[in-house]
Amino acid sequence: MQDFAGKIAVITGGGTGMGRELALQLVEQGCDVAMCDVSAEAMQESVALCQAAAPQGIRTTALSCDVSDAEQMQQFAEHVSDTFATQHINLLFNNAGIAGGGSFIKEPQVQWEKTFNVCWGGVYNGARSFMPMLVASDEGHIVNTSSINGFWASAGPQSAHTAYSAAKFAVKGFTEALITDLRLNAPHVQASVVMPGHIGTSILLNSPQIDTAGDDGGKSLLTMMGVDTDTMSAAEMQAALQQAGETFRDNAPTSAAEAATVILDGVKQSRWRILIGEDAHILDEMVRATPEDAYEVEFIVRRNAMRDAQ
Repeated sequence: MQDFAGKIAVITGGGTGMGRELALQLVEQGCDVAMCDVSAEAMQESVALCQAAAPQGIRTTALSCDVSDAEQMQQFAEHVSDTFATQHINLLFNNAGIAGGGSFIKEPQVQWEKTFNVCWGGVYNGARSFMPMLVASDEGHIVNTSSINGFWASAGPQSAHTAYSAAKFAVKGFTEALITDLRLNAPHVQASVVMPGHIGTSILLNSPQIDTAGDDGGKSLLTMMGVDTDTMSAAEMQAALQQAGETFRDNAPTSAAEAATVILDGVKQSRWRILIGEDAHILDEMVRATPEDAYEVEFIVRRNAMRDAQ
């Protein structure tokens, strides 16, 4: 797919970050865009930005939707079909994700499963809901966002990182399996898996916020970052999470806009494997070179030294 003009794209998680930047760059290139996100406010802002950037005649629509809910995703597919009066789309970006659910052993099952169900279930539900519309197109491309944690299941030696990593491994494996499946059964549709490193998004800010009991996503995130939350109040945890989220977003080596450009270039080049950021490339090479050492402390030290030397 060398040109996005005249195409129709669907993007999950379009309210912020890479999803919003994908939408902006696609409409600028003459592509109609449909987005979903759990935040209606974020969606309204994304739509306004897209409408301001889009050439005349390019359409943008959005729907508040929880990607982990299969019924809501099917309703989103029906919304796209009705709004654009079409039975096909050309591009599907399963981009939505949250952080959290670090420990399978110590953390509540509901929090672990929420992270897994958004990060993996959202991709599955998106593919199930929109695959018929991709197959109905003259040419189509499904792009699933995994992570460096889709080939390296770690956030460091002191942090459990199981839900997110398990989900991202599932996304990677599913997308790789789709390559042959599509080649056999829908050869005009291609698949790509995206594996970003540290990208300047609001994923930590947008992930589940702590409640007054402190026993939910915010606590999970802080624990995963090595923060001792046992003596912290809900307000203190909220402040710590806000600071961590802003630092993650503002100090990233790769911006969300830069990441979106890499993804779209990868689609145009028919690349099935799209790594984003020098940190992702370094880690990929390290894991492939010494896979048995990937979870040892010495490996983390070497990885951090190489990352910091960039």
